[in-house]
Amino acid sequence: MAVTELILVRHGESIGNVAREEAESSGALSIPMPMRDADVPLSEVGVEQARAVGRWLAADQDRLPDTVWSSPYLRARQTAQAALAELANPPAIRQDERIRDRELGVLDLLTKRGVGSQFPAEAERRRWLGKFYYRPPGGESWADLVLRIRAFLADLERGPQRGRQLIVSHDAVILLFRYVCEQLDEDSVFEIARSGSVTNASISRLVRDDAEPGWRTAVYNDDQHLEAYGARATEHPGEIDAAR
Repeated sequence: MAVTELILVRHGESIGNVAREEAESSGALSIPMPMRDADVPLSEVGVEQARAVGRWLAADQDRLPDTVWSSPYLRARQTAQAALAELANPPAIRQDERIRDRELGVLDLLTKRGVGSQFPAEAERRRWLGKFYYRPPGGESWADLVLRIRAFLADLERGPQRGRQLIVSHDAVILLFRYVCEQLDEDSVFEIARSGSVTNASISRLVRDDAEPGWRTAVYNDDQHLEAYGARATEHPGEIDAAR
């Protein structure tokens, strides 16, 4: 068995996370963001969170990754870079577009109120189809993310990688790694989603061994390391309605 552990880390707080929260709380229709989603950087808090992840990794040899993967989006790459800077001999970061954030298409940069105001038919279609299968025009559904994750994991299994893989990605992607690896169904994954969003710079661990070849979740959405290593925890749902 080549790959035995997946350490899944959500990127640190981004300036987009902060802007979305402010727009939602103020009742705005859209989120003021003068850059494409792929180019949104970390906030100062997000950088400290990423460093805390690195300090957590460095504190125990049994946490050090054999390979590091990152979404190509800037906030994820910056998280991986800041975390690995805390290690004595960090591995190279490999980017893979299949673990990028969900594409929202025409709904990008709209608040929940904005979607209802500008695309009421889409809001209704979303309610009818449900979160898992609803695909906004020009965007992706959660089922589309699942297909990306399945392809990524299949290549991981066929490739030369061994041991512990660190994957820096986005909240919905991390949740859907559980869906794929644990062979969950739609109801089960939304039960997890309703318990709370994946917090910034949180750590989830999926493990397997020869005795139990199937994946199991050892840790999910844990952010205790942030306070322990001098960073503040933040919860910014990456999507306005992550739970069905």
